Amino acid sequence: MRVEPSVPAEMLSAIRSPLEASGAERADAPLLQPLNLLLDLAGEEMRARLFVVQAEGGAESCLRPDFTVAIARQHLEGGRAAGLYWYQGAAFRASTGTDRPEEFVQLGLEMFSPGGGAVEAADAEIAALAWRAAEAGGRGDLSLWLGDVALFAAFIESLDLPETLASRLRRVAGRPRLLWAELSRTGQATSDGGTLAGLLAGLSEAQAAALLEEVWALAGVEPVGGRGPAEIAARLVRKAEAATAPALTEAQSEAIRAFMAIDDAPAYAFARMRELAGGRDGALKAALAGWEARLLELTRTVPADRLRFTPALGHAFDYYDGITFEVRSDALGPERAVAVGGRYDGLLTRLGGAGDARAVGCMVRPWRAWRGGEGAGA
Repeated sequence: MRVEPSVPAEMLSAIRSPLEASGAERADAPLLQPLNLLLDLAGEEMRARLFVVQAEGGAESCLRPDFTVAIARQHLEGGRAAGLYWYQGAAFRASTGTDRPEEFVQLGLEMFSPGGGAVEAADAEIAALAWRAAEAGGRGDLSLWLGDVALFAAFIESLDLPETLASRLRRVAGRPRLLWAELSRTGQATSDGGTLAGLLAGLSEAQAAALLEEVWALAGVEPVGGRGPAEIAARLVRKAEAATAPALTEAQSEAIRAFMAIDDAPAYAFARMRELAGGRDGALKAALAGWEARLLELTRTVPADRLRFTPALGHAFDYYDGITFEVRSDALGPERAVAVGGRYDGLLTRLGGAGDARAVGCMVRPWRAWRGGEGAGA
């Protein structure tokens, strides 16, 4: 396993200092994490990036690729409505590139709060802390890239699409590869999903799971790899929707492509969004007003000329449902972000929390933040 080099202790302390100074309490996460949960959050394609461990009894775990999900679970188990936690530790992701470490150190901060009230101040606070931590590494070539999954959803609403199609687009908003595949599917709805797709297309995920269990029982089939009928049925239902849902028109596809291609200073990016929006743009206007509040707070910490906005900004895990951000270094390029983060309210619900709970966080790679690590291939 390729291990990332260590950052000098004094520099690591400087990078960590803004997170500690926030008043957060120290948290940790088990080295082994439930594989199925992470695959449900990131998609089956993420399996190739994980170090899978086969436990006795057939259940599969993996070395933690990230701390966010684990700390969110611990917060919910603690029963507190609000919490602020920082962490430091090793994370593990498999890599096919010889210049990429598979074990590396992450620093991070996660903020949880009860529902109600505006989220803009918290979003700006976490993004500003990520910037301060990254900047403490000594690099002078940093920029803060911003995106927003909820803003994409508001833009989709403005186009007045059929709900089944709009729902599919919102679901893949944070995963550019799947979104581009959907944008390529223009014209009439297809019906080549096969017999199973046709059977499942009209069912809820719960009904599909029950049907799958019955078929397995009749056939004497036992599930393997730790995946149950509910998880498999959920994926089959989504496949059925893909096969039978109406497709975008060419004009709609072009509008969404133009929206996703935006890459500019925030003021110009938002002006372009207003130009591209359809007639039902009330939600989009409200979302953009919220961004004015975020930017007002952010520019107290981040120079305005270091801010960029692009709706295509997405992360490996698709649990983000609001603001997303990356701190990038010109020397390292966009594929090696110094810090990443965003809002993930919906993740708490998926983990069994209250439906109105709020969550936003960030992660910093100290080796990338440290100016002395430049050119080391991390």
